[in-house]
Amino acid sequence: MIQSVVDAVLIVFASTAAWWDATTHRIPNKITVTGFALALLLRAPLGLDALLQGLAGAGIALVPAVVFYALGAIGGGDVKLLAGVGAFFGSAHIVGALALTAVLGAAFALGSVISRGLLGLLFFNTLDLVKSLVSLGGSGHRAKLDSSAGSALTIPYGVPIAVAALIWWFVKGVRV
Repeated sequence: MIQSVVDAVLIVFASTAAWWDATTHRIPNKITVTGFALALLLRAPLGLDALLQGLAGAGIALVPAVVFYALGAIGGGDVKLLAGVGAFFGSAHIVGALALTAVLGAAFALGSVISRGLLGLLFFNTLDLVKSLVSLGGSGHRAKLDSSAGSALTIPYGVPIAVAALIWWFVKGVRV
């Protein structure tokens, strides 16, 4: 019974975040914090170990998320969404979900950039992002995947996060 509830809550959490991001290019704290809290609340009856696994999953998800946030590649809502997803997955399953998120996110971004005719700009901005990452930001400027025209290269990254989470959850048969 608990697994069905967890499945349903994850579906609602991920889908709501993806929809909100796709329509507003924001993921509000009320969605991310609620999802994170619900993941931990659903783990709590399973014992301290399950709760700690959820916290560890959130922590593991935060590491790459904070790095990409610092580089300007993702937004704060994406970071918090990844932490919430990590709390659902726990430390045993989050790494695979993160890998799938990266692949789907790259494909989503590439499709978006190609459809906007901005492939060259993406290439040069990605080079700047890699330079910033390699120099640990020491180059004196903070690289971002955007253009001088505003948010031309931003994508609602909550969509690939949610899709990857749901695919990984159900294909891998993740159990809390």
